[in-house]
Amino acid sequence: MNLFAFLSLLTAVRAAVVPLAAASQHFHSPVPLDAVPQGKNITINGVLTYVTLPKENFDPTIAVLLLTDVFGLPSPDNLVLADQWAAAGFATYAPDYLNGDALPTDGNITTWIVNHGEAQTTPPLLAVVSALKARGVKQIATTGYCFGGLYTIRLVQNNTIAVGTTAHPSSLTVPADFELVKAQSHVPIEINNGELDTVFTPALAAEADDVLGDGQYPPGYFRREFDGVGHGFAVRANASDPVAVAAKQGAFDTSLAFIKRHLK
Repeated sequence: MNLFAFLSLLTAVRAAVVPLAAASQHFHSPVPLDAVPQGKNITINGVLTYVTLPKENFDPTIAVLLLTDVFGLPSPDNLVLADQWAAAGFATYAPDYLNGDALPTDGNITTWIVNHGEAQTTPPLLAVVSALKARGVKQIATTGYCFGGLYTIRLVQNNTIAVGTTAHPSSLTVPADFELVKAQSHVPIEINNGELDTVFTPALAAEADDVLGDGQYPPGYFRREFDGVGHGFAVRANASDPVAVAAKQGAFDTSLAFIKRHLK
């Protein structure tokens, strides 16, 4: 049995598909008035992209590719998060791989997803990756949130990037997607998950450990679970909830440390 037949069998026999979280499952807080997005929208290879750069000198051969949740570039939380990566010293690019059709905060995920399968979302994403490489970017670190976690895993599987991190990913097939990472990738990967997440549950996160943990994946693997938080915690947090605020910052710090450790 060849590799792809084996993985297909795994998917059919013991796979769980991680669903997308409904808009109502996300906490939506107003971004503080003093948190004004610092970047700007630029068209890169035909794709609208939020670009935010460090204020100090930075290495132009390294970039962070931020793959947003389903709320995309219209969500100021995603823009401020991209700015946080720029403040950490990385040129950061958040492509509109949702093709100008992000999910409204009161939108219906069931009807929305029909027009946002991989056939629609992968081409603009790869167009930006290709353009960055053509401009001299030699190492791309990808950080993907919720829906963006699926595409981070795809880029890891295909060895398109240098390192990948994700928080509360959705739309994965578990454990098959992690089996495919193990089978064909050499890209380090890190996952942040929430104790109370009903989408990428702790049980599903533990299945990633079963495949990649305990030294089974030599390129590098790390997972951190945050207590007391649910889906979307790494993107937005209730400012009056110290547990949520600490978890959001902790997820960022964990991903940042992992990326820095694995960039050559």
